[in-house]
This record gives sequence, C-alpha cells and structure tokens, in this order.
Amino acid sequence: MAHLFISSAHRSSGKTTVTLGLCAALAVRGLRVQPFKKGPDYIDPMWLARAAGRPCRNLDFHLMSRNEIRASFARHGRAADIAVIEGTQGLHDGLELDGTNSNAALARLLGSPVILVIDARGMARGIAPLILGYQAFDRAIRIAGVILNNVGGPRHEQKLRAAIGHYTDVAVMGAVPFDARVSIVERHLGLVPSNESDAPEATIEAARSLVERHVDLDRLLASAREAAPFPECAAPELPERAHGGRPVRLGIARDEAFGFYYADDLDALQGAGAELVPVDTLHAPRLPQLDALMIGGGFPEARMRVLEANEGLRRDLKCAIEEGLPVYAECGGLMYLARSLTWRGETARMVGAIPADAVMHERAVGRGYARLVGTGAASWLPVRADAEVAAHEFHYSSLENVGAGLAYAFRVVRGHGVDSARDGIVYRNVLASYCHLRGAGPTGWARPFVEFADGRARRRRAEAMEAGIA
Repeated sequence: MAHLFISSAHRSSGKTTVTLGLCAALAVRGLRVQPFKKGPDYIDPMWLARAAGRPCRNLDFHLMSRNEIRASFARHGRAADIAVIEGTQGLHDGLELDGTNSNAALARLLGSPVILVIDARGMARGIAPLILGYQAFDRAIRIAGVILNNVGGPRHEQKLRAAIGHYTDVAVMGAVPFDARVSIVERHLGLVPSNESDAPEATIEAARSLVERHVDLDRLLASAREAAPFPECAAPELPERAHGGRPVRLGIARDEAFGFYYADDLDALQGAGAELVPVDTLHAPRLPQLDALMIGGGFPEARMRVLEANEGLRRDLKCAIEEGLPVYAECGGLMYLARSLTWRGETARMVGAIPADAVMHERAVGRGYARLVGTGAASWLPVRADAEVAAHEFHYSSLENVGAGLAYAFRVVRGHGVDSARDGIVYRNVLASYCHLRGAGPTGWARPFVEFADGRARRRRAEAMEAGIA
C-alpha cells in the first residue's frame, strides 16, 4: 500500500500547506488519494478532505487502540492508490517522554516513509546537523526525503541543497518558496475551517500549483511505493444497521458555525441506522422533523449574531428539547444550547435549553487530551458508572451562572470540562459537553445514541397510532 507520512521539525513549518497541495496535485493526476491526520484535529482534515476529494480519517493513540489505528488505516488506505498522513507538531513531539504517542511512533507503527517539511527561513549550512540529528534520534524511522519550505530564492535553495548533499544522504524532494496565496488564516483554535473560508478552492488550487512547480512528485510517489508491505491485522468493526425498517432521522448541524465531525463517527451513525439530515442553524427557518440531533463543535462566536437572529429555529429547538428530543452536543454545540454567548464585549441570545451563559476568553480554558469517569447520569451513554473514558477538548469559552442541580455525565480526571471537576451536562434527553468523545469503535457513543433515538421514535409512533392520530 503506497503511503507517505508528512511531518516536520516543529509546528508551523508549513506541513499542512504542503500536504494540502500534495493531495490536490496527486488527485489531479487521477490518483485516488486517501488523507489521514494524526491526533485530535477537525480543521486540517476539513481542508485535506476538500483537496483529496475523500473524507480525511483521524489516527489517534489516545482515542484508539493500536489495532484500531492499523485496521482503520488498512481499510481506508487499501481503497485508494496512495495514502497521505499528515502529522501534528514535530516528528518526535508527543504527550509521553518515551515518544510512544509521537508522530514517529505512528510512522513506525504503519511502516511509513517520512517526508520532513523544514521551514528553511534563515538557514543555510545549519540545516545539515538538523537532518542528521533527526536521522540519528530514531533509526527505526526512515526519513525518505525533505521538502524545504519558505525558501528565500534560487541562491538560498542552492546553498541548502549543497549542504544537505555534502553532509547527509537524504534526498531533497522539493524547495517551496513563500507564497501568500496559500496562507490559511488562523484564529484561536488554529486554521480557519474550510467551511468558513471565503475561497477554499482558490487556496487549494494555489497550494496545488505551488507543489506541482516546486516538488518532485514522481520521486515522492516512488518513495511512497517503497513503503513496507502493510501487515495483516484484525478486521475493524464494520458498521451494521442497528435495526431494520425506518431509518432514524438524525439531524447534523452543518454550516459556517458548526462543522467539527469525524468521518468515522458519521460512518458509525449511518451504520447504526441513521439517516443524516443536514441542519443549517444560521438560515433554516424551522427545525425539520427529526428523531435526534447532533451539534458538533465549531465557531458559534464568529456567527453569534446570525444564530441569534434565527429565532424560529432556536425556538423550535428549545421546544423539541423540552419534549424530549435526544440531542448530543459537543463544545460549540454546548455553547449554542446555553442561554447566551458573550464574545469581545458583545452578548447574543442562544437556544436557552441549558441554564448557563457561555463566555469567550482570550486564553484557552481547556486544551488537550482529557480523561473522564462516567457517573451513569446519561442513560444511553455506553459508559458505565465509574468507568474511565478517553476524550479531548480545545475551548476558549467557559460557562457562567450555571443553574444549580444539573446532572453531569462525567467526573473529570484530567482536563477541564465544564468546571475542572465535571463535564457532560444532562438535561432531559440532552447530553452536552466540552470534551469530544469518540463515536466510532467498540465503546463509541454513536450506536447507543441511534438506538436510543430509535426506541423513542418507535414509542412515539405507537402512542400516536393508539391515539388514532397517526
């Protein structure tokens, strides 16, 4: 299985831009490109999916077992001509001192040739010891080549190539100059998502053109095809419909305010029997007929005035929640369900189903991997009381004026959640948390959520028939 791991010496080296252009350039050649992203990230995968024309899959040591990672990589990678994995931060960066969850560890697990993207600004001969150090640090990692990024011009490129050629045996796969057209705007959670960008296709096209002109694609493809044969591993859990008959109409908030969803989670929802119904929280005048609703993360603060102006949908949603509509909301979805949202000194009214006010801050409130322990308060959640579950969070908001007596689905062992001690507000059939949980996998929330929604929908239909109004 041809594949490459795109990494770097440190974060903000330009690996996302290079990976974006690489995926687009290979797709234009007619190759089926399967993108992967290491770690808990929603935004980069949105861009990579657009560039490749296929959903990007996350590979995360914290949320997935090693066998699950290998199985997901094999299943999706073998359906493509080439798999391209984008790392996070630097090649040897990770949570643990021993590097067991680093990018290098993932490359080793998958047998991936590594292409190191190096920000070459201000460098000349000094690039050689940097490369030599990365080679020597872990001999089990094969650095197949480097791509020099932000090269200052032909003379700068010549000096860099001469130093690398004289002191190392690493191939230079490309030398990319700085180009403002491919700079993706950043905000507090990283890059602006492609669903909010004014011209995502123009940015991707600029990245493709840059890579095609300055990277040796044929040499990269040759390295990808030299990847070690991928070992056989246990087959991944395949989604199966939880029931026959009428599918569960599951609304998914998808618009410029909400868009943080993992492709594997959406697959798991559909595999469990859900029909995914897009819901535009910004412009849809009414809430469609649904059996359940998911509101993922995003940037509701950036669209809070539009969200506030859509009174009809907010009113419908609050009424539906009071009537027992199953709702799963994460981070931005939790903020939307609160009474209000305050950002930069301005406040907007939100749905008001959860008695709390969301307030944005200049610094991150909760950031990174989290560990939670179930309380048993959420009846459909597949986390028994006192069982630990892995999660992640990244939010700049907190809840204030939280109503007393609320039930919480989790105790926080590591992380922040709602108040450093609890997360997962439970109200009627709503579960709203700052932490993101994995929906797919053997202990994921997707199947139990669909089954719970299906059971409620069946009971309502039966009651309506008995009442003679169906």
